[in-house]
Order: sequence, then structure tokens, then C-alpha cells
Amino acid sequence: MAKDTVGLPPYFNIDPDVALADIGAPTGTAGFAAIAAACAQGRADLASRGLNEAGRKQLRLFSTWEITRYLIPVAQAHFRRVLKQNPDLPQGTSETAGGAKWFALDEVLKLRAHFAAQGSKAKNYRPYRPEGLPAKLVAVANFKGGVGKTSTAAHLAMSAALDGYKVLVIDLDSQGSMTSIFGGTVEDEWQTAFPLLARHYGEHLRADNQRRLDRGETPQPLDEALTEALGIGAQDLIQPTHWPNIDLIGAQLNLYWAEFQVPVWRMAARGWKLWEALTDRLTEDGVLDDYDLVFIDTPPALGYLTINGLAAADILLVPLGASFLEFDSTGRFFDMLHSTFASIEDGENVAARALGRPEMGFEWDAVRAVITRYDAAQQGELSALMQAYLGQTLSPHRQDFTALIGQAGEQVSGIYEADYRDFNRETYARGRETFDATYAAFKRLLLGIWRREELAARQAEPAE
Repeated sequence: MAKDTVGLPPYFNIDPDVALADIGAPTGTAGFAAIAAACAQGRADLASRGLNEAGRKQLRLFSTWEITRYLIPVAQAHFRRVLKQNPDLPQGTSETAGGAKWFALDEVLKLRAHFAAQGSKAKNYRPYRPEGLPAKLVAVANFKGGVGKTSTAAHLAMSAALDGYKVLVIDLDSQGSMTSIFGGTVEDEWQTAFPLLARHYGEHLRADNQRRLDRGETPQPLDEALTEALGIGAQDLIQPTHWPNIDLIGAQLNLYWAEFQVPVWRMAARGWKLWEALTDRLTEDGVLDDYDLVFIDTPPALGYLTINGLAAADILLVPLGASFLEFDSTGRFFDMLHSTFASIEDGENVAARALGRPEMGFEWDAVRAVITRYDAAQQGELSALMQAYLGQTLSPHRQDFTALIGQAGEQVSGIYEADYRDFNRETYARGRETFDATYAAFKRLLLGIWRREELAARQAEPAE
């Protein structure tokens, strides 16, 4: 290397002939198909790392140490004593004679139920859940990618399941990352949430046609797709996962078609309240009575699918990194939320006022921004400034980035799906602390909301 080039930046003295030799042939449209096929093959190979011999995901077992430390608040000695006294309870399995006992999660849930019925009344073996109230829907959204949206939603769902809640996960992102995490199989858009939107529109059109007939007008035809959607319920779309208390409505690439089809339907029927489609279908199909929590993973864009997910939600969580660009982008996201939902309210309330009906307004039980991938050494000052500006809207909990995140991600798994023996107990315990803290902050929010509603319901009861 010549002396005059030593120490120069790498963008100096690039030989055009060498650059030409590196670039390869031009890419045409067919080239995208080849790239997509390579990615699909790679995705399938990576996803297969977490599959069992039957080609399905299988949740790992949980040791006595884990159960008594994280899942059921009892001492190990007492736990073992209870098992010995109750041979009808799940006894676990040992890999070696006299070795540690390991339990499947559905066995842990049975053991928790036993302790809740027979154990100390001073301990909360089951999570707080008021009777008579529907499931809470939680949307995780931001239109900036890479902020940990899907990871946050998946880990909260897993945390809630480990805590004993029954969970439904709805993947509205056509990239299908959440579906991959939970091992879902989705052949086409008819196995996604799309039929719920189509059915809602079909029911609106059918009711509108009846009104047209009553006026002596010609009804609008229901095409084959809408007719098929009218026969599909939410339960038809829900599939079990490798978690015994987590179910899934999955997603795949064709779900993106909804972003084109929904506005066509809306143009044909201005009276259709598209933002209520997901809410109404989940409610009327009884889904909210079957679960404790519903987590909705939305696309990284404010389209029609995201609007449906946000409108359905009781709680909105917005993950973001502690950087200026992500803070700025998230502020614009909230600005777009205001514009979008205020526009819907204004349009609906013009008609409501004209007809003398009550005006409508969207409302969420709580909205929280959550800092993810946090590095205290580098981002402490900026996160403090963000807290000062956002106040209560920004959760005081910061979700740290740990090496465990990357290792679990390589296996297409969540942190809670990782076997601590792959790290050792201490590394695993430290690695999951940030996710336990994230769930604790969320659970505190959830329980406060449920308690508020429980007390309001009591006050509304007529005096005896």
C-alpha cells in the first residue's frame, strides 16, 4: 500500500474496475422472487431449530427450582412434601435416578390450582382476575420498526401465561413474526383475522340491503368472498400453540391484502364502521369470555389493520428506544393517532348530532410508552429527559438489553422458552430480570384497571 494512502478513510481510492467486478449482474423483477425464496428457505431452516420430531414447537420443561422461585411461591422442601403427600398430583419426571424433577407447564398449572385451593390464604397462588369482567385487550404498536414491538408483545403474553392467565395472541402484522414465535401454521388470509373484518362488513351490507329492500330499492350483491366470510367465526381461526394456555390467531403475507380491500368496502358503504370490526367480532363471538388477556401485535404502520387493533384495545403499549430519532418518531406516531381517531370521531358525531344521538369518543384504560433495548451507561440522560417530557405516559421501567435476548432470538424463541441449563442458573436469572420487571410494570397497570372496574361495578349494584 502506498504511503500516501495509509490512514485514509476507506471510501478513498476505490478502483472502479474492482468495484465493477463485485456488483454482479443487474436484478430484474424475477430476482426478487429468488431472494424471497432464499429467505423463505433460511427462515424455515432457522425455525426448525425449535421443532420436535413431529415438526411442531414444544415448550420445554420447568424444574422444581424454577417453579418454586418464579411460578408458585412455596419453599422447595414444602413443594416436595406436598407432592409426596398427594400422589394424584403431577409428580414430574427425572432425567436420572434421584435427579431433579421437571414438569410440563400444564402440570404446573394443575399444581398451582392445588396450592390455591389447599395452600395458605395469605399467598396469591393465582393472579388477580375480577369475576364477571371481560378479557382485557392489549395492543402493542408503533410505526417505527425495530423498537421491540413483537418481542415485547410475545414476552408479555408468555409472562402472563406463566403467571396463570389464559391468553390469546392476535397477529395483525403480515410479516407473521409473532406467528413464527408461537409456531403457528397459516396457509392463507382466510386463516388470519381477515375473515373477521370481512364478516363484519358482510353483516353491515346484509343489514343495509334489508333496509334497501324495505324502501323498494335494489340491494347490493354479496360476492363469494363475503358470503364465505359470513360463515366464519373467531373460534374457527383460533389455533392452539405449544403453550397450554396461549392460543393464536396467526398472520401471513396475504393478510396485507386487507389494507387494499378495507378501503374498497368503506368506499362502497360509507356507513360501515370499519374501526369496530375486530372489537365487535371478538365480543359477539364470545372470545372475550374465554380468555383473560388478548395481546394484539400490530403492523409497523398506521393502516386499517392497526386502526382496528388500536380501536379494539383497552391498553395501548408503545415500545421505543431511548434515542432522539425514536423519541421523535414516536411523537409523530401519537400525533397521527390523534389525527386519525379525532377524524373518525368528528365524522361520526356530525351525524350523531344531526340525529340527536349521543356522541361517540374513543377511550383507552391506559396508554404507556415503554423504553426497550435500554443501555443505562449510554442512555440514562436521554431517558430521563424523555421521562420529564412524557411524565406518566412513559413507564418508569426500562427494559434492558441482555445477551440472553440475542441467544433466544437465534432459536426463534422467547426468553422464557430458553432452558437455563444452556446458560447456568445465575446467568439465566440475571437475563430474565428485565423481562420479569417489564411484566411486573404491565401487571401493576392491568390490576389497577381491573380493580377500578371492579369497584365501579360494586358501586353500581343496587342496594339490597
